[in-house]
Amino acid sequence: MTVRVLLADDQTLVREAFAMLVESAPDMEVVGQAATGRQAVELVRGARADLVVMDIRMPDLDGIEATRLIAADEDLAGVRVLVLTTYDTDENIVDALRAGASGFLVKDTRPAELLDAIRTVAAGDSLLSPGPTARLIQRFLRSPSAPETGGPECLSDREREVLTLVGRGLNNTEIAESLGLSPLTAKTHVSRIMGKLAARDRAQLVIVAYESGLVTPGNI
Repeated sequence: MTVRVLLADDQTLVREAFAMLVESAPDMEVVGQAATGRQAVELVRGARADLVVMDIRMPDLDGIEATRLIAADEDLAGVRVLVLTTYDTDENIVDALRAGASGFLVKDTRPAELLDAIRTVAAGDSLLSPGPTARLIQRFLRSPSAPETGGPECLSDREREVLTLVGRGLNNTEIAESLGLSPLTAKTHVSRIMGKLAARDRAQLVIVAYESGLVTPGNI
C-alpha cells in the first residue's frame, strides 16, 4: 500500500526537504503541501491523504486547531496526523495529542526515523517516544480536560502487562519480544485493550497507564 502524505509547514524549504524525503520512499507519495493549517484542512479532503505531517506553529490556523478540525470531521475518520515540533521549546504538544494527533516527532529527527514514523502512524499505531512521553503525560494529567477512558481494572493480567509496556513507549514488535509473543498476538492484545478502555488510540492508552500508576516517569 502506498501512503498518501500531505505536508503542512509554513517554511517552504522545510516542506520541500520533507517532500524529497517522502518521495524517495517506494511506499509513499506526497499528495499535497500546505503553508497554513487552514490550507491543510482544505487540501486533506481533495487530496485523499492518509496522513498529514503537521507543523504546530503556522499562520492563519495553527497545527493544533487544524488537527482538531481534521479529527472531528467524520468524513476524514481515516486520516492520521503526525505532529513535528521543536519539543524542548513548544509547550503545545499536549494540546496536539488532545486534539487528535496520533504521534509526534522533533524536527531534528533522522530521515529514516521520520519515514518509519509515517509508516507506523499510517498503519494505525501511535508514535510516542518513551523519554518525551514521560514529560508530556505529567503535564497532560494535570490538565482538567484529559480524555475520559476506562480504568485497567477490567483488563486481564496479560493485558495489564501489555498496557504497561505501551505506557513505556514500546511498539507492538517490542512488546512481543518482551513478553515472548508473536507480533500479531501483541497487536491483538493492544486492540482489545483499546476496546475495553474505550480509548481512541495508543496515546490514550499511555495516559491510562500513567493515571493508573502502572507506569511512572521514573520507571520507563
